[in-house]
Amino acid sequence: MPAEQKKIAKMTSKYFYLLLISTLTYNLSFAQIITDRPDQTESSFTVGAGNLQIETGFGFAYEGADASVSQLLTPSSLFRYGICEKVELRLLTQIETLKIGDQNVTGMSDFEIGTKISLFSATETKPFDVAFLSHLRVPRGSSELSYYPKFGSINKLAISHDINSELSIGYNVGYNYFGENNGDFTYSVALGAGVNDRVGIYIEPYGEWVDFEDFKSNIDAGFTYLVNKDLQLDFSFGTGLNHRMNYTSIGCSWLIHQN
Repeated sequence: MPAEQKKIAKMTSKYFYLLLISTLTYNLSFAQIITDRPDQTESSFTVGAGNLQIETGFGFAYEGADASVSQLLTPSSLFRYGICEKVELRLLTQIETLKIGDQNVTGMSDFEIGTKISLFSATETKPFDVAFLSHLRVPRGSSELSYYPKFGSINKLAISHDINSELSIGYNVGYNYFGENNGDFTYSVALGAGVNDRVGIYIEPYGEWVDFEDFKSNIDAGFTYLVNKDLQLDFSFGTGLNHRMNYTSIGCSWLIHQN
């Protein structure tokens, strides 16, 4: 691995352990808008009737023993609109630069359109919030980055609950199918905590069983900063546990109320 990439990996490991210690140390309540970034776990909450939430970010990732595959997102944007209290429409678009070996292409990736449906809300007898998400990947991106003519589907069951007044946890299990082979099983578990009324931190193992043959396991961590009740900034980073992968991302989320 080149010296610069070794330096990035070393810094990522350092910050990861600092966040791990913080997650186990701080137990203060915090307020924030509920977003589906920066972690891999989708929340079990919708944005509310008539509200629009825009979640966008920039990210860089590389994988492979010699970092031969790299991806730059500039940006990746998720638009969430609540058509009622329990159902939202979703649109994901991203501009991507993908490098594989000596080949380098930039363009628009295939977009995803879908929905999130809140199935159950937490009560005293049922402490879980549960939602179902489904997206259709539409092969209409730039020719070098599109899976044309194959459509794909991305599906997740999102569950969350409070461990106590200071900690919360979210789970996702899902199945993706992209028009060939057996599809992929996915999972993620995000543990969140509060540092103060503006800063939240999380740690998250996640992964996928690619084509039900190749298991890839990862872990990431990050933090959010609440600028005001409708605007939130975030930073995250992750690494592969049983394969070579690293990523870093920064972003923001903006909630636009109906009134």
